[in-house]
Amino acid sequence: MKALTYRNRIRDNETSSQAEVANGEARFVAEATRDAFVWVTQHTETYNQHWKEEARPGPNEKFPPYGYFEDLFSGLEAEQITWIEKSRDMMISWACVAYLTLNAMKVPYREILFQTQKDDKVIQLVEYAKCLYRHQDERLIRAFPLAKPLNRQPDHSLTFANGSSIVGIPGGADQIRSYHPWGYLNDESSFQADAGECFNEAISAVAGKIIFNSSAGPGWFADARRDIIRNHEE
Repeated sequence: MKALTYRNRIRDNETSSQAEVANGEARFVAEATRDAFVWVTQHTETYNQHWKEEARPGPNEKFPPYGYFEDLFSGLEAEQITWIEKSRDMMISWACVAYLTLNAMKVPYREILFQTQKDDKVIQLVEYAKCLYRHQDERLIRAFPLAKPLNRQPDHSLTFANGSSIVGIPGGADQIRSYHPWGYLNDESSFQADAGECFNEAISAVAGKIIFNSSAGPGWFADARRDIIRNHEE
């Protein structure tokens, strides 16, 4: 009887210890992913192809904790449709990808579309999402598993075990019509000839967030940002 009681005590202690570990991990996950700014500045990393030329310590780094990132994430959270005019090297595309990726991780069955002018560029956007997933804390990877291993995910997509997915599509309004996503990122909109048609399709198809992000350039995006109406077919 004493031996049985001793074994029961050991088992109870092990169960209690496991519960404490699980509760501690759950608290960490909740805090690390409470918003996009915390996640990207403390718990995951980007990559920089020019890290040698820029004398960086390595190719992977966390987002710098700049105030404009916090403002950007707050704006994305508050608005359904966001227009962003950026200059290069501000990591705005990274930030937009991060915001949408975190939503796909945390909320089941959220489909996200990334669209830009060329196929290789949209693959790069999906790779941004994969990089952010790959370089986060192991506890977060356990909390938000993928549908299949990262090395078996296609170039144009990233799918999660919770039913969420990120899909990259090349430019063209017709590319959007077969989807009904929660989130949509149109990147470098100034350089997409039919960005206006893409916007019209997104309005009808997207249930949640719509983001148009671009560096400077003439065309529909620049005019739309300034409420200028003209015939771009002329």
